[in-house]
Amino acid sequence: MANKLITCTINGKKKEYFVDVRSSLMEMLRGSAGLDSVKHGCDVGECGACTVLIDGLPYNSCIYLAIWAEGKTILTLEGLSDVKGAISDIQQAFIDEGAVQCGFCTPGFIMSSIPIITSEHPYGREEIRKQIAGNLCRCTGYVKIVDAIEKTQKKRIRERQES
Repeated sequence: MANKLITCTINGKKKEYFVDVRSSLMEMLRGSAGLDSVKHGCDVGECGACTVLIDGLPYNSCIYLAIWAEGKTILTLEGLSDVKGAISDIQQAFIDEGAVQCGFCTPGFIMSSIPIITSEHPYGREEIRKQIAGNLCRCTGYVKIVDAIEKTQKKRIRERQES
């Protein structure tokens, strides 16, 4: 087993980890970094439960090798909270809209929604559905998930226009 030292930024903090060159980013984030929001789902990149942002783009961390994270900026659900630990607006929208049931898929959906809600482009409902298509939920009909994303996107666009 060959180990390699990697340096990356996780949730705004520069980190170094020795990782097995065969390990997935999900294994590193859950194991070495202790970030439990990165869910261990399908292990083949089909469910989206392990979605994180790497340099601002959503990736399934179960099929992304940890060594590829060298020099990258990684954001997980834990990184969305403010310095006092308050949850973000998209997390609150998921609660408000009832977009959570068992909650297993929720972190992946929220992380997949970040590029949508931070974009200047006003995504329509069908576009939102396409953007989150890599995430699976077995409990909801996706309507409330799309509602939460759409609500947050509209709120952020309105706030940007007012400032």
